[in-house]
Amino acid sequence: MDNKEPKDGAYNNDATDKFYGQENAEQSQFSSSTDASLNAASKRGYKKTNKRGLGKFWLVSVAIVVIAVVSAIIATITGPQKNPASQTSSTQVSNKTVSIGLKLAPTNLDIRNQSGSSLEQLLIGNVYEGLVARNTKNQVVPSLAKSWEISKDGLKYTFHMRKGVVFSNKHRLTAKDAEWSFNELVAKKYRGSNMVGKVESAKAKDDYTFEIKLKEPNAKLLWALCSRAGLVFDKLANYDAKTQAVGSGPYLVEKFVPNDRVVLKANPCYKGINKPRTSKVVVRYFVDDVAAVDALSSGAVQALAPISGQLAKTFKADAKRYVVKAGNSTDKFVLAMNMNGERTKDKRVRQAIRYAIDHKQIIASRGGTDALLGGPIPSLDPGYEDLTNIYTHDVKRAKSLMKEAGFSESNPLHLSLTYPNIYGTQLGDQLRSQLKKIGIDLKVNIVEFTTWLHDVYNNKNYDLSMVDHNESHDFGQWADPKYYYGYNNKQVQDLYAKAMLCANTKESNKLLAKAARIVSKDAPADWLLNYKVVTAKVKNLEGMPFDINQVLLPLYNLRLK
Repeated sequence: MDNKEPKDGAYNNDATDKFYGQENAEQSQFSSSTDASLNAASKRGYKKTNKRGLGKFWLVSVAIVVIAVVSAIIATITGPQKNPASQTSSTQVSNKTVSIGLKLAPTNLDIRNQSGSSLEQLLIGNVYEGLVARNTKNQVVPSLAKSWEISKDGLKYTFHMRKGVVFSNKHRLTAKDAEWSFNELVAKKYRGSNMVGKVESAKAKDDYTFEIKLKEPNAKLLWALCSRAGLVFDKLANYDAKTQAVGSGPYLVEKFVPNDRVVLKANPCYKGINKPRTSKVVVRYFVDDVAAVDALSSGAVQALAPISGQLAKTFKADAKRYVVKAGNSTDKFVLAMNMNGERTKDKRVRQAIRYAIDHKQIIASRGGTDALLGGPIPSLDPGYEDLTNIYTHDVKRAKSLMKEAGFSESNPLHLSLTYPNIYGTQLGDQLRSQLKKIGIDLKVNIVEFTTWLHDVYNNKNYDLSMVDHNESHDFGQWADPKYYYGYNNKQVQDLYAKAMLCANTKESNKLLAKAARIVSKDAPADWLLNYKVVTAKVKNLEGMPFDINQVLLPLYNLRLK
């Protein structure tokens, strides 16, 4: 492929990145997200090691819970793009150990079967590598594949793989490993398989050319390959995937202590593009906020992510020693309104709720680091449009709508809000207070996650519910009438379907934006805030990412000056 003038639909590692998006195939479990956990609850448990030998972050304050149930979206590459080099300073590997503190620990290392963004955060790009990757700007970039082409009909993806790459056991990595890994993914329905679409074939054309043919276009494929679906494993390796790892990444798993720490050491066999800057990285997991803060203060760790705005104040005040920053993320705190509920199916009630909520007050009470979000697509995802002007804070308008629906402060509407106890009580108290002003008597039910999963997610027995949907490119939730929202809009479904099959990125984005505007106006939910991850680190630590680090954490960039 000519790197100077790439063809349409081609990606080469010497071009400028213009990624417009695709759905992440994985449900993530950030310390306060729910989707991964939901997924885990609905799937079967671990499978035994196969014949080839490959088996099958901190809670921010107390107010986050992760749910990232899978939906799909779009992605195509248009025009030339450039691979960012991760090595920003001296190629000499530092012998200073870097330790960082996170919140949610992985229960095991089996990335093909175990849910949770904690696994993705730890392993993808650091221990295991995929055909492609995403950077901290949520863009698709090269990884094991140095370049690729997509046919004009969107049915054939051809990946040109890097030469000289080996696994940590010194086995040579070729397109045949990519072929085996992808076909195993599809056949055994490993996590991420539901995102690759209808596959006709996946074959190694030669040692360094891998080709995927689809039965129908699937614009989400590249995005899926950025995560678990695109990982390449050694078909000849024999190891316990729950406690060990054999990958091609810059690090090896030296030690895994469940619920405590993971020790990574530089992979001496590494031949890739992301050379480790530090010989050893220790990832520690803290359940207790006080212990985590003490660890950073004492120097036991050099970074904490995430950390609440309140706890970060001490470090922020000591600017000579620490850097504190709120990074961008795709976390959406969604106040769902049951579209099939006796009262919440009334659009006037849902609109009144949206007008009544004072989002700025909520964000200010959380430390002021979060961002306003008026619809289902955050700024890092394709199709984003600022929709905060659709429902501005307007108590007068909210009261008028409630009056039309037959309710007032003297004749209140009784509703319940159900959410997992990981979120704490503050948000529930605020919503109760704000909605009382417009004639809604809100009963707040704070429950165990398993109860929420049973009552809300599975049985759809609720009026209002709140969770953090943290995964990128998850707009497909709103095109699925069977999802727990109960939102069923044929126009939105058609727009989403067209967007997924659209070969033109700009056009697909327009379709998504149009669909998102319809969803926001219909008010099946209110988007309370776009959560921004706060990271605190020592000033002499280089390479610590701030954006989307709850799912993407390039540990190979870390280095102490």
